[in-house]
Amino acid sequence: MNAINTIPVTVLTGYLGSGKTTLLNRILTEDHGKRYAVIVNEFGDVGIDNDLVVDADEEVFEMNNGCICCTVRGDLIRIIDSLLKRRNRFDAILVETTGLADPAPVAQTFFVDEDVRSKTTLDAIVTVVDARHLLGEIEKAHEAQEQLAFADIILINKIDLVSEQELAKVEARIRRINPTAVLSRSERCQVPLDQVIGRNAFDLDRVLELEPDFLEHFHDHEHDDHVTSFSLTSNEPLLPERFFPWIQSVAQHFGIDMLRMKGIIAFEADDDRYVMQGVHMLLEGNHQRPWKPEEARLTRIVFIGRDLPRDIIENGFRKCIAGEEGRLG
Repeated sequence: MNAINTIPVTVLTGYLGSGKTTLLNRILTEDHGKRYAVIVNEFGDVGIDNDLVVDADEEVFEMNNGCICCTVRGDLIRIIDSLLKRRNRFDAILVETTGLADPAPVAQTFFVDEDVRSKTTLDAIVTVVDARHLLGEIEKAHEAQEQLAFADIILINKIDLVSEQELAKVEARIRRINPTAVLSRSERCQVPLDQVIGRNAFDLDRVLELEPDFLEHFHDHEHDDHVTSFSLTSNEPLLPERFFPWIQSVAQHFGIDMLRMKGIIAFEADDDRYVMQGVHMLLEGNHQRPWKPEEARLTRIVFIGRDLPRDIIENGFRKCIAGEEGRLG
């Protein structure tokens, strides 16, 4: 899925005070031999994050248009386009979002603009959380839940301020929202950088190559939380002529609340695994590789979202299964 010679992009997100800028400064000062261009997104008219970023050779661009959203996406595209004209001056791009931002439009930027898409690769969405305050924040701040939901990698920071029992509760709470992200623990964001950058974690194809059963063993997480996850499975193959209109309909009707979707689909009369993922209304999928003889041809789809109507989505999904009667509602 990733093109050769594209520039990798890592998105750093996390709620206010979690340690994003600390992690960013670590990346910029570590002796790793890489050169980074940095895009800092601020909330409000006066930017301060740019002043908190350490002095380095990296290019720092500041966006003061409030939370990154659809209106700011154009600014992000313009900044990236400007950067790409000087791509020989850096090896990768870091985007640090405000603590109040929804990271989805950032991720979507690297797919909706063809020029950006052809020259960059979204490496991972990394969410930093404050282990001491997460459980209190998460019930009051929907942004904190959504940042967890979008994450490919979650860095649980400030673990020195909590007990092992409290840390276990934090991890369990995170898993209720996002059952697929990779979790790492840290004090003051002291974590091997190869755990957060250069991971190619947004590429579901690659993740599945490394862990073929990545989506197999996640159970439904049904709670009264703002953001929850659930999975749909089928041992029978799906009909592509039903599946694609259905998943597009889901994205169209529930895309605002569908934060992330990841799936492996087994189609009837198709010897290849089809891998698909979504961010809000944006869907992307392709044939990954042939099913191996020892593999069970099992369809597995994980949805993470805000109050998604599981019964409606599951009903439509069942109608995509070969042999099922009924028309798509």
